Amino acid sequence: MTKHGAEVRWQRGADEAFVDRRYSRAHTWHFDGGAVVPGSSSPHSVPLPFSRAESVDPEEAMVAAIASCHMLTFLFLAAKAGYTIERYVDSSVGELGKNEDGRPALTHVTLRPNIVFSGAPTPDDAAVEALHHRSHEECIIANSVRTTIAVDGTYTHRSGPGR
Repeated sequence: MTKHGAEVRWQRGADEAFVDRRYSRAHTWHFDGGAVVPGSSSPHSVPLPFSRAESVDPEEAMVAAIASCHMLTFLFLAAKAGYTIERYVDSSVGELGKNEDGRPALTHVTLRPNIVFSGAPTPDDAAVEALHHRSHEECIIANSVRTTIAVDGTYTHRSGPGR
């Protein structure tokens, strides 16, 4: 069993009273490889200037984690099946709603991958759908959340040599 960690750091500003709830939600995420990502609450949840629109909020991060896991699994399975992928771009969207307990939750994520295949063999619609299905079944993140995840993607095949 492997363990995966991240360090989240926040510091109250010297001029922030805190108990009045007028404090910055800006923080940083530190990962083991050295990456540092600016984080914040969403401006949809906490108004500016207490949130930072240019930072990643937890809801966006969850959508990105689901999409990234699906993509990495899809790429692995496609390569294993002998398909060549030139590009995979996913413009995913997460929807907030209420869970079965009536609490706010990320209730639905739609993955919208646009995939460009090249070379032979050429996958047909059924093969691409099967790859998405297996990717969802094998994705660690998808297996870890209660959020409904749908795939509404497109793919093309680039004929001819090269890119």
